[in-house]
Amino acid sequence: MPSYVRSGEVPHKRHIQFRRPDGGLYAEELFSTKGFESVYSLLYHLRPPTATLDIRPWARPAARFTANEPLRNRHLRTQAIQSDALDALESRVPLLGNADVVISVAQAQQPMSYFYRNTGGDELLFIHHGDGVIETQFGELAYREQDYLVIPTGTIYRVMPSSPTRMLVYESSGAITIPRKYRNEFGQLEEQAPYYERDFRAPKLKPPVDARGEYEIRVTNGGRNAIYIVQNHPCDVVGWDGYCYPYAFNLDEFAPITGKLHQPPPAHATFDAPGAAFCAFVPRLFDYHPLAVPVPYNHSSVDCDEVLYYVSGNFMSRRGVEEGSITLHAAGAPHGPQPGAVEASLGKTSTDEVAIMVDTFKPLELSEAALECEDREYFRSWVEQPVAK
Repeated sequence: MPSYVRSGEVPHKRHIQFRRPDGGLYAEELFSTKGFESVYSLLYHLRPPTATLDIRPWARPAARFTANEPLRNRHLRTQAIQSDALDALESRVPLLGNADVVISVAQAQQPMSYFYRNTGGDELLFIHHGDGVIETQFGELAYREQDYLVIPTGTIYRVMPSSPTRMLVYESSGAITIPRKYRNEFGQLEEQAPYYERDFRAPKLKPPVDARGEYEIRVTNGGRNAIYIVQNHPCDVVGWDGYCYPYAFNLDEFAPITGKLHQPPPAHATFDAPGAAFCAFVPRLFDYHPLAVPVPYNHSSVDCDEVLYYVSGNFMSRRGVEEGSITLHAAGAPHGPQPGAVEASLGKTSTDEVAIMVDTFKPLELSEAALECEDREYFRSWVEQPVAK
């Protein structure tokens, strides 16, 4: 996590009596990860968060995938995907996945009327269009276009859009963290990191919701699902502190690392997760060697699949893609600039493109929705067209 945060009212020591104005005790909750041995926070509720009235089945459809076979590079036109669901969770459409990560698109038209809790791993939401807030037990986290939202496993939240919100969702099997190479031995971001602690936004704690009733929390963990009906409102927290909480980071704050010659994708790293590495490509100056080739060279990522989501701007090395396109460049299938892209880039000094990427170290499989929106001729896009005579 970026840093320690303290919000609202907390006692001067942990695990001691902390009383309400009426003399009753606030209910302390330890929100911990990795069996008490990793990052955690302490939350103080008006009433215990354990008061469960009922547990019901949640018939959530399982994400089903098929192998990328025959193995090839693919282009998914995700703007063509339609969903009848209107909230951020029900409208999720899984497209790609493996044991480490599932990648979905979602379109939130209206607020969630219930809360959601993923206890199987962290989630990373990228906001392509729209604005609103994520309501959590840690407070409200405002979001806007080009925000990354990191949601730690176990967070109770709901998405409350102010305008129609299109997002890309990564569901990880574990923790999503800042790359180790950016942090010193104390965990602080180093001077050469492309962002700084103050670039990350923590939730704003609101006055606690002092209410009892029947509140729905949909819970998932590794394909097991349930609906919990709890007696006390999840957002009845008067204060909390610690290192484990949801936070936001906007791509406008990302300071790209550039060089004399073309920088490989790890120079654009944003987050790490088990079996996955995340990168962001933002407007930046090109390489300054007089003979530099600005576009990426041909490359074979022989031990990982590369997934790019195209956000905005002029995608210099790739033709035929659009905002919202996803390209899957599979391990074992070389890729690089398409014909004419190298020559067209020579002499250019900067780019305005915005795209985000994840590399996965286990093969990704495709859902039926992915196959339905696929540009099936994409793998031919590197073929040079004959010159007309």
